[in-house]
Amino acid sequence: MSTPKAPAAPDPVMTAMMQNQLNRSTAITQQGLNMIDQVGPDGTLTYSQTGEQQFTDPLTGQKYSIPKYTATTQLSESGQRVQALNNTTQENIARIGSEQSARIGDLLGNPVQIGNEAAEARLFDLGSKRLDPMFQRNEEALRTRLVNQGLRPGTAAWDAEMSQFGQGRNDAYNQLLLQGRGQAVKEQLTERNQPLNEINALMSGSQVSQQNFIGTPQTQLAGTDYQGAVRDSYDAQMKGYAAQQQSQGAMLGGLFGLAGTLGGAGINKYSDRRLKRNIRHIGTLPNGLPVYGYEIGGRYEIGLMADEVRELRPEAVTRMPNGYDMVDYSKAVL
Repeated sequence: MSTPKAPAAPDPVMTAMMQNQLNRSTAITQQGLNMIDQVGPDGTLTYSQTGEQQFTDPLTGQKYSIPKYTATTQLSESGQRVQALNNTTQENIARIGSEQSARIGDLLGNPVQIGNEAAEARLFDLGSKRLDPMFQRNEEALRTRLVNQGLRPGTAAWDAEMSQFGQGRNDAYNQLLLQGRGQAVKEQLTERNQPLNEINALMSGSQVSQQNFIGTPQTQLAGTDYQGAVRDSYDAQMKGYAAQQQSQGAMLGGLFGLAGTLGGAGINKYSDRRLKRNIRHIGTLPNGLPVYGYEIGGRYEIGLMADEVRELRPEAVTRMPNGYDMVDYSKAVL
């Protein structure tokens, strides 16, 4: 295991390009999922691709082809017949409305004549035929009552009662006259507005109606968070790098501590390859010597190989009388 290297940071431009491509693919896929053909009693609604439109990526200048679709409405046979009849009816109404609209200038050009003496006189005459007998009976009854009370014509009380009766009778006839005039004005305005209302109704009734289809269900397809995935991957690599740095630092710290302990005590350590089992390379010292994990004398240790130390630091290796090599770690790790 060599000295770990920090992972390279992701290229932001390349990451943005990949994210744009994934977003575009997601949008095209979602558009296709949303275009659901419809079949009903009045006809069908179908979607079909009818071409492509070009899109230029503003970041890279690369051109892409985006599919373009057309929605086609096809009425059933009965729906076509009904539509044809409706079209004919609306065309006739529109034509009549156009002809009648030519009269608007003449209708509006003539001022409204509020006075209608004939209608007023007729209504007043009809009302009078009911009021005249009633007031005649009431006046006779009033005279009889006043005589019975001892009043005579010419007295102040008699004149006051008769004056009050006359005012009430005049008010009734005035009210009848006003009602007759109001009714006459209303009839005149109705006569003037009727053709205008008819023309407006003809124009409103000539609007073209459209076939109704249900709203197309919208499928929401979540886009791929490529930028987030790149960021998470880089964070994981950096955490792994930090762990490797920490692990190697702990290992090297252990070796230096071991070298200081052995060197300060004046004790060498057996590091002959022939005495070790299950050897595994786990790192490298700053001076280039490989570091190994191994079993020796029934225990697990971390250390160097005497034959490799001899090549770099021969003064740190001592051949013992038993033929095996020992290493002075205080010299070997320098």
